[in-house]
Amino acid sequence: MLSINISIEQKIEFSECEKAGVEVFVKRDDKIHPFISGNKWRKLKYNYQTYLKSGLRGIVTFGGAFSNHIIATAAFCAENKIPCIGIIRGEQPKDLNHVLILAKLWGMKLNFISREAYKDKTELSKAWQQKGYFVIPEGGENAEGVRGCSEIITELTRNYDHIICASGTGCTFAGLVQGVSNLAMPAICHSIPVLKQGGFIHEKVLEYFPTANIYKIHTEYHFGGYAKTTPELWAFLQSFARETGILTDPVYTAKMFYALGDLIKLGEFKRGQSVLAIHTGGLTGLLSEKMLRNVQKE
Repeated sequence: MLSINISIEQKIEFSECEKAGVEVFVKRDDKIHPFISGNKWRKLKYNYQTYLKSGLRGIVTFGGAFSNHIIATAAFCAENKIPCIGIIRGEQPKDLNHVLILAKLWGMKLNFISREAYKDKTELSKAWQQKGYFVIPEGGENAEGVRGCSEIITELTRNYDHIICASGTGCTFAGLVQGVSNLAMPAICHSIPVLKQGGFIHEKVLEYFPTANIYKIHTEYHFGGYAKTTPELWAFLQSFARETGILTDPVYTAKMFYALGDLIKLGEFKRGQSVLAIHTGGLTGLLSEKMLRNVQKE
């Protein structure tokens, strides 16, 4: 299996944390691998082990045209010599974007289906399973994915008062809550949903860990919804990169770090406390046409 290094915990300083006397660290999962980075690697880890035991002919997974999970799965399967198919939401575009081009270069077969047909992923999964393929859900969100994400906690070199991450499906956050609870750590976990109506993350946590009770979900930092941005978020993304040297993406991690700074200002984290932010990777989002246009405007 592909060898991956455990990511580091890096202390950073930016204006909000300095003023409030809050220590901020970042778990640099973005450095795990150039493309199989962050929570994407962690979600694939145990799915891969289950696949090996299955004896099936290859891997099938789901995602949108700009999916970090699609690009990570394609790279992972190429390095492990596994045939893979990506079921892509939406009609095939005239020109492939950077994510789909890379996935295709790594040998992933792209299967475009209508958004309407894509909604019934349960039936689609059954159909591919009957063809002899191992199916990984969209975003790698299943029990194996949660297990992999829980290992973020077992790798930590110190204790923290708070742990915060961006949430899409809720898989990573469920893993964090599970890891903290299993080790009886005193840390409070904080989720920053990047979709509107992100309260569903609560149900997702309880689905995988019914006894969980010490966590918070902050639903007001989605900036209009999934993959939606505002000039304020773009300005923050750039200022944060200049101040800390850390690149973020506008879909997930920029929203999380913005929320972190705002929560510090609002007094969510007290003077003398420590906060660990999970950098979940996904930096290929910086190569989108929308991103490049916004940077050029600046």
